[in-house]
Amino acid sequence: MSFVIFIIGLVLFIGLVVLHELGHAIAARRRGVEVEEFGIGFPPRAWGRKLKNGTLFSINWLPLGGFVRLKGEHDAADGPGTYGGTSLWGKTQILLAGVVINWLTAAFIFTVLAVVGLPQLLPDQFTVPSDTAYTQRAVVAAVIAKDSPAEKAGIKEGDTILQIANQQVSSAEHLTRLTSENAGKTVSVMVERAGQTEQLATTLNQTRTGNQGYIGIGPGEQVVRRSTWSAPIVGVGITMQFTWETLKGLGQTVAHLFRQEFNQAGENVAGPVRIFTILQQSSEIGFASVLFLIGIISLSLAVMNALPIPALDGGRLFVTFIFHALKKPLPKEREEGIQAAGFMTLMLLVLLITIVDVRRIFGS
Repeated sequence: MSFVIFIIGLVLFIGLVVLHELGHAIAARRRGVEVEEFGIGFPPRAWGRKLKNGTLFSINWLPLGGFVRLKGEHDAADGPGTYGGTSLWGKTQILLAGVVINWLTAAFIFTVLAVVGLPQLLPDQFTVPSDTAYTQRAVVAAVIAKDSPAEKAGIKEGDTILQIANQQVSSAEHLTRLTSENAGKTVSVMVERAGQTEQLATTLNQTRTGNQGYIGIGPGEQVVRRSTWSAPIVGVGITMQFTWETLKGLGQTVAHLFRQEFNQAGENVAGPVRIFTILQQSSEIGFASVLFLIGIISLSLAVMNALPIPALDGGRLFVTFIFHALKKPLPKEREEGIQAAGFMTLMLLVLLITIVDVRRIFGS
């Protein structure tokens, strides 16, 4: 079951990029710009068909998202139906449409989760108190210590700890107390994973050992809240709150990079490797966890693409604004050079983050 959930999550993740590009395409057509091609995945092309509106719809072999190709994509392009020939306001709409789509997608996902059950991650997480019901207060294994009794028993990060020594676990503090009372004993541990319960057995440490304690579980309390009529308000409110938290995290990352503290910088962001790993771990918890992760990723895509970083939508718009403010033309060659430099810088950051992610996985 977890494998199916993982595949669904992967499809949804790729779909976020497709939605982003669809936003550009819709905004372009509304501004009279011709969409020459809308592709799912990246070339080489596997299949293509010309639509009635003249757009080539293609499915490509590399399933890494999607792309949209507009007529006259450079700022200096001219003529009817070209991106370059539209107004500055039109270019702003086209470039930011993907950002808006991703932000609204995140708000929609959080709205759905507010109805079915939304985890509380922030102490002051937004909600409407008069329409909030706490449906679950679970103790989860946030961290599993290496070579600990928990690891030897097969307990995994993300597992919900239901019982220890046949006693219901009601809180993180209660888990600590139960393991202390049964130190050195072989006890049963009931966990829930991907909606299935499993009974395990392990021998606890005789004494509180290093970072393991008695069992080797770093507990966390998962609180799930539900709303009814206020779900859309909660969805938008949480999206705004997480937008601010994302911006703060990016600010801390930039500060760490300037101080050449690359490991610390990697703690606040996730590269492709870590996203893949988190998605796999979330799929073992359940579909709601995967959907929440997809919402966070969608919001992150919106925030990142809005930043004035060349090669991203916000960066391209920023460069366009500068040249328009200076009343200077932006030649195709210069625009491509700026975007290429930004892309290389971005790829370098992705490489550094990926290295940190891999080192984190292998514990080095």
